Amino acid sequence: MPNQNCIHCGSKSDAEKHLTQGELTTLGTSCARVNFKKGQLIFQEGNLATNIVYLTSGLVKIHMKGPVSDKILRLTKAPAYLGLPTTIGDKVNQYSATALSNSTACFISLDIFRDFIVQNSGFAYEIILDLCRNELTDYQRYTNLSQKQLPGRLAEILICLSEKIFESTRFELPLSITELADFISSSRESVSRQLSEFTKSKIIKLSGRELEIVNTELLQMICMKG
Repeated sequence: MPNQNCIHCGSKSDAEKHLTQGELTTLGTSCARVNFKKGQLIFQEGNLATNIVYLTSGLVKIHMKGPVSDKILRLTKAPAYLGLPTTIGDKVNQYSATALSNSTACFISLDIFRDFIVQNSGFAYEIILDLCRNELTDYQRYTNLSQKQLPGRLAEILICLSEKIFESTRFELPLSITELADFISSSRESVSRQLSEFTKSKIIKLSGRELEIVNTELLQMICMKG
């Protein structure tokens, strides 16, 4: 449905905070807010990229087709833009986004978004910062994936989920064991064994998908040592 309340929206991006009231009004008349259920596709790899997608609530996985199966590239928590590189840099989505929880996203006219970048330097600067931060984060994660052993890789994602995604030591795993293994470049069996080892060592408690980090200090040490 059309979103007329961008001026009073509490989920504005840092870039949108630089827009004038007139630009926010234009934004409100050129975007639509859509609700997605857990597991629902937000946009699909290979389809035309016609809108900028801004996640206002929820959690999303960004994933790309590989030679064998999908590869999870990133977990993104609201508020955040989804797919800026593929939408602005190409006419076709180079990866997909799927909701890991009930989520809400605004679909913004690509032409209007480009006008803001050209006409509003503050808006453009924040978009560049967002792209740079994401790129640096990805570089760090890919470096860790290539150099850490499985215990360190698994510890890193559990700490990330705890501190950056859920902001709690107790949370529900948003990924299946198979997806978790894919995300940290391991096998399902190896990840299951390592989770069992963490449980036996009283580092975590795990019941189904409900996980609690019991010994944060030790988990962080495993993460650092890799």
